[in-house]
Amino acid sequence: MKKLINETKIRVRFSEVDSVGFVWHGHYVKYIEDGREAWGKQFGFSYMDMYHNKFIAPIVKVDIDYKSPLKTEDEAIITTEYIYTKAAKLTFNFTITNARTGKIVIKAKTIQIFMDLKENLMLSNPEFIDKWQQKYLF
Repeated sequence: MKKLINETKIRVRFSEVDSVGFVWHGHYVKYIEDGREAWGKQFGFSYMDMYHNKFIAPIVKVDIDYKSPLKTEDEAIITTEYIYTKAAKLTFNFTITNARTGKIVIKAKTIQIFMDLKENLMLSNPEFIDKWQQKYLF
């Protein structure tokens, strides 16, 4: 099975830091979403791809371990890795690293579930997911 990993860079904006110059903790969720979107673009699995297949995948769990803060104008590398599971869900691991210092900023994990457009929970993978997995993973 192949590993599906994307790396993307961001630059911290002044509007994202608190009064002591550190990135406010809530912005890290946005950063991991930036990583998830870049991953989806690379591997043909964007939110719009899901929507066009008549599914959505809301996040039901976010775990973040904060290690070291980012500051104004720091560059960071967001590494996003898809974690395969047979269950009808998407799991991603994220690592954000300070590009200048090499220090790990956060480690995070998200879980998303599949729902149809009427918000019915899917208990098995939608067909388009199985096709996508065959193309990219195996």
